[in-house]
Amino acid sequence: MAVWDDLVGQDRVASQLTAAARDADALVTAEAAGGGRPVSQDAADDSAASAASSASSKMTHAWLFTGPPGSGRAAAARAFAAALQCVSPDRALGGAPGCGFCEGCHTTLVGTHADVEVVRTDLLSIGVKETRDLVRRAQLSPAGGRWQVIVLEDADRLTEGAGNVLLKAVEEPAPRTVWLLCAPSLEDVLPTIRSRCRLLTLRTPPVDAVADLLVRRDGIEPELAASAARATQGHIDRARRLATDERARARRAAVLKLPLRIDDVGGCLKAAQELIDAAAEDAKQVAEETDAKETEELRAALGAAAGTGGRLPRGTAGAMKELQDRQKRRATRTQRDSLDLALTDLAGFYRDVLALQFGSRTALANTDVQDALERIAVGSKPERTLRRIEAVRACREALDRNVAPLLAVEAMTMALRAG
Repeated sequence: MAVWDDLVGQDRVASQLTAAARDADALVTAEAAGGGRPVSQDAADDSAASAASSASSKMTHAWLFTGPPGSGRAAAARAFAAALQCVSPDRALGGAPGCGFCEGCHTTLVGTHADVEVVRTDLLSIGVKETRDLVRRAQLSPAGGRWQVIVLEDADRLTEGAGNVLLKAVEEPAPRTVWLLCAPSLEDVLPTIRSRCRLLTLRTPPVDAVADLLVRRDGIEPELAASAARATQGHIDRARRLATDERARARRAAVLKLPLRIDDVGGCLKAAQELIDAAAEDAKQVAEETDAKETEELRAALGAAAGTGGRLPRGTAGAMKELQDRQKRRATRTQRDSLDLALTDLAGFYRDVLALQFGSRTALANTDVQDALERIAVGSKPERTLRRIEAVRACREALDRNVAPLLAVEAMTMALRAG
């Protein structure tokens, strides 16, 4: 299948990227035919000049993919990276790059292509040191592929210093290097960087299209796939997790019971503590899966004696401390992400309540708890529901400002009770 098949409901974006990939392919092919000289300088070859003109209008060295969570920003960037590295012979017959089967496409999609660097972070931010390493990588010529491609999936997590480091590389790009940045919105990227990128905006995929993808690609039962896609309102990754992870479904069910459990102050405080404990348990599970393996691998690389209690060689304690600090930051990020997911589900619950109160024909996301939705809708007014949605939003913003999670969630549950 073509690399674009996983771009659910993004036909316009796929069309733009296909056109850019065609021009990029023509540019590299013409340059190779000209003996490696830049196409714009090969005046003797009219077709090469034509390719350069076309490439300048549809292909550029820096792209910014924006869109709401779950829209498939990273998937679009990886698909474009694969199309840029496509070596399918069908291209010579007029076929579009991005076949999905050739060595260039396959190795890019599975993450083993030597000239494609995919950067994602499980930490709260991307710092200057990591960004400088990327910039140095971007200055290299392709080792074997057609382009040097840097995919930065979390461009919104760049610190201000890291953004300034990246700006220099985007301003003065190396030949045959392409930057693919992903962020939720334009405001999440420095204005100086986004002004030098070509913008592609993705939309939330239709629920039916997400359900079809889960059935087609992941083998999920149609009924479960439809339920997961509807519950997550088209968020592809969350829908997949909900459809494949029983624990995720159990946690969501617990969150959706919260509005019925905050009749008094004690219920509010208990519900808040349970949300925090569930998020902490998520972080603990991730840590158990990865921390021990990372620690043992580093100990082995540093030459420590066999076994977890073996002595580290002199002068290597700093490396171990750095790893431990990184693991703590990852645990914090995991806990916040899990808590934010719960708050998103909670906001979706009250959104359905509001739809019932206004008699809207909008499809409900949480039909599995419709009795609770109707009970809350009958027992309150739309004004109170709007204030509750605002309380959830305020809690998410407080967490972004590093307010203590328990305090933020307790304030939210009290506000939900008051309406």
